[in-house]
Amino acid sequence: MAGGSPSRAPVHSEPQERAGLAAEVRLSAQVTWARAAAAWSSRAGRMALWRVYQRALAAHPWKVQILTAGSLMGLGDVISQQLVERRGLREHQVRRTLTMVSLGCGFVAPVVGGWYKVLDRLLPGTTKVDALKKMLLDQGGFAPCFLGCFLPLVGTLNGLSARDNWAKLQQDYSDALITNYYLWPAVQLANFYLVPLHYRLALVQCVAVIWNSYLSWKAHQL
Repeated sequence: MAGGSPSRAPVHSEPQERAGLAAEVRLSAQVTWARAAAAWSSRAGRMALWRVYQRALAAHPWKVQILTAGSLMGLGDVISQQLVERRGLREHQVRRTLTMVSLGCGFVAPVVGGWYKVLDRLLPGTTKVDALKKMLLDQGGFAPCFLGCFLPLVGTLNGLSARDNWAKLQQDYSDALITNYYLWPAVQLANFYLVPLHYRLALVQCVAVIWNSYLSWKAHQL
């Protein structure tokens, strides 16, 4: 008869199969451990930064709140210029960003931070009803006044005349106030009920990065 014996598939011994399986398990475990370690390291880094911020806030509350407000106002303007207006890095107006940083440090932080202290003295309770009262007073009284000061202040820093500033305020104020009411009542209700006084400005400014972007865009539209 012609032809040789039929070919056979290579046979792996049981110890080889076990060794291969063990290697796969070790590799999978190493990958899982590396991912878990990276996640833990990232979380641990965030927690460490938060603890540093808490210590700095406890030691220098006003300084930290001023720097926080200024930094986040500047970030809001960067977002406005780059993501909303799409100016690009070459067309980015650095002076405008620095103006918003200075407004955050010199106007937003002391005015808003001081208002929260006054509000806490007027309504010292911490119940849900007290939080609701604070939110209504904040949004019904403070927010309209704040916007009425902020928008023309930006116009003045941008060199607008008193007449042009007044015309721009009449043009922008209603839209800005209505947009404010889409966002801030819910945020402030949670802020007044859940957040201690010395963290309120920081929380508001974190939420306000997008709001700052809107304000910067609105204030610089001619």
